[in-house]
This record gives sequence, structure tokens and C-alpha cells, in this order.
Amino acid sequence: MNQQSATPEPSGRFRVHPILRSIKIRLHHVLSEVGEAFTLFFQTLIQIFRPPFQFDLLVKQLLLVGFNSLAVVIVSGFFTGMVLGVQGYIQLKPYAVEGSVARFVCVSIVKELGPMITAFVLAGRIGASITAELSTMKVTEQIDALEVMGTNPVKYLVVPRFLACSIMLPTLTIFSTFAGIAGGFVAVVTLFDVNGYFFLLEAQKNLFVGSVLISLIKATSFGMAIAAVGCYKGFSISTAGGAEGVGTATTGSAVISLITILILDFVLNHILFNILGLI
Repeated sequence: MNQQSATPEPSGRFRVHPILRSIKIRLHHVLSEVGEAFTLFFQTLIQIFRPPFQFDLLVKQLLLVGFNSLAVVIVSGFFTGMVLGVQGYIQLKPYAVEGSVARFVCVSIVKELGPMITAFVLAGRIGASITAELSTMKVTEQIDALEVMGTNPVKYLVVPRFLACSIMLPTLTIFSTFAGIAGGFVAVVTLFDVNGYFFLLEAQKNLFVGSVLISLIKATSFGMAIAAVGCYKGFSISTAGGAEGVGTATTGSAVISLITILILDFVLNHILFNILGLI
């Protein structure tokens, strides 16, 4: 009786593992989305300078983004400052330098947490709202109707929201910054009996124009990112997605906006502090 070979012949010379194939497909999908998002971003920059200039739509978005978000931004900034004041005092007291708590609060709020907290609030509130609105218009074919009527959707829908976020996020950051300093002041003065006049004097000494400029640069970049991500996620939904697709796009917009803000913050910190040498 002849013995048959127990080793099966390979069906192909190069077989890709299913996990590697899945990673490849996912990576290709992510890179495609990044490319499409940057394409929409540059189209928006071009359309900003092309007439007609729709100031009425811009004013409406400024009110929606700015005025309606002012209260939550101030509250968030105030309690962030209180947390910084308490933690700063506790950490500095063992070294007998608790008098520097005002500098700690001021520098942290102005350079980092002021624009970050404001961006996080607007990413969850405005970014998700933009995605939900545009994706609903996409599903109900309102955007297709605009194209049929000869209206550029990017000019009509994206530009006002992009400009509103880019303008109002730095403005809201100013309110958040002062609210944060006020929160730190209230915390350390009421809880640890720190001299209020000394706190304000130290805060004034450490509030530099360069630090405020860094904060506004970060806030403007964050606002652009929130608007770009929100508009792209709204435009990229399929018309067959329905209500489930709108919910998925809205959730994805908030998550991607937060990740983008963190990445931008790292890049800007490296450029502004390590490369340009700003302090």
C-alpha cells in the first residue's frame, strides 16, 4: 500500500494573514479619510476669499457658537481654576513655596488649560452639533438640492461654521482664562487663607502678552480643527445611513475632535516652545 504525503501543497506562495489584511484595509480607510478631510479644509480656505460674502450666515453662527456657549465655558474654566488652586497649594506647601500658587494657576490656565478646556467643551457641544446638522441635511438630500440649484455647499454651509469656530474659540478662551484665574483665587483665598492682594499681584506679574498670544494661537488652531472635523463627518455620511448613521457620525466627530486637539496641542507646544523658544 502506497503512503500518500501528509503535507498539503501550499495553495499560494504569498498568503496574507487575515489580521494583516484587516489592518491594511483599516489603515487605507483612515488615510483616505484624512486626505478627504484635508481636501475639504483647503477648499474651505479658498472659498473664504471668494464672493459673495455671506455675513448674515456668519453672524448667525457666531451667536450659536459664541453666545450660546459662554455660560458653560465660564463655569468649566472657573472650576478648573479651583481644582488647580487646591492641587497647586497642596503640592507646593511641603516645599514652603505655597506663595507661588498664583503663578502656577496663572501659567497653567493661560498657556494650557484655558484653550484646552474651551476646545473640549466646544468639541462636544458645537462640533457634534455641526456634524448632526450637516449629516441630517445629507441624509435628507438637502445638500444635493443645493448643488442642483447651483449653490456651492462648502461656501454656503462650511465657511460660516469654520469662520465662527475660528473667531469665537479664541474669544471664549479669554473668558475661560479669566474665569479660571478667578476660580483659583476663590479656592486658595477661602480654603487656605492666602492673602488675596498677594495672589492678584503674583498673577499680574506672570500674565505676559506672549503667553496670551500663545493661548490665542492654540485656540484658533483648535477652532479650525473642530469645524473641519465636524463638517467633514457631516458631509461624509452616506445618504442610506439614516438616523443610525447620523448618530454614528456625531459620536465619531466628538471623539476625533478631542484626539485632534490633543495632537495639535503637542505639535504647537513643540513648535512654539522648543523650536521658536517662546516662554
